[in-house]
Amino acid sequence: MNPIRKVIDSIHRVADGDFSVKVNLKGIGELEELSESFNKMTNELSGIETLRSDFINNFSHEFKTPIVSVRGFAKILKENSLSEEERQDYLDIIIKESERLAMLSSNVLTLAKYENLEIMMDKVPFRLDEQIRRSIILLEPKWSDKDITINLDLDKVIYSSNEEMLQQIWINLVDNAIKFSHKAGLIEITLANVNEEIHFSIQDYGVGMDEHTKAHLFDKFFQGMLLIPKKGMDWDFLW
Repeated sequence: MNPIRKVIDSIHRVADGDFSVKVNLKGIGELEELSESFNKMTNELSGIETLRSDFINNFSHEFKTPIVSVRGFAKILKENSLSEEERQDYLDIIIKESERLAMLSSNVLTLAKYENLEIMMDKVPFRLDEQIRRSIILLEPKWSDKDITINLDLDKVIYSSNEEMLQQIWINLVDNAIKFSHKAGLIEITLANVNEEIHFSIQDYGVGMDEHTKAHLFDKFFQGMLLIPKKGMDWDFLW
């Protein structure tokens, strides 16, 4: 009865919210199968809990600025001393910030889904190189507007994943490279099969990152601060 007691004790711990608990029953086939199923269940529950907590944290962090902006300009619109031109300008800001909120909510959900690979669904094989090309075409107005040249060196690669979610990653990476590239700059993108591994590289020649920014490169929602020198001793700060 000892193995059954261990399972019962573990179930009580899961019921109390401890999703890190694992059972390791050996010797009897059915009990080993029970162990595997139980541990898979706790892994899934842990992933769901991570989705929940990450969404709450990301929501409060990333959504604060546009919400404050919308509230502030809405209060200003209640004043009677504003000209019609000022009212239209403030309404345009509120509309843009509302659209930004909608985009942020979509991005946070996509990020949370993609980080929990164990519960990712709808994996299908597709041409990774063609997906990267499509992502670049979608951003054509942005890199054309800055007269940026994009050099591609893409091997044919077939990959199995959630196609829609992975495309969002390429769009974010390319969009970021465009954003921080100088006008008439260059972006180089490569995709290669190397010893049965997939290697992807994207390189721009823009403003670059300081050591502090590099140290936080993979922290969620971290944004580096750029110092842009102007004439004399004045500096512009760009986040």
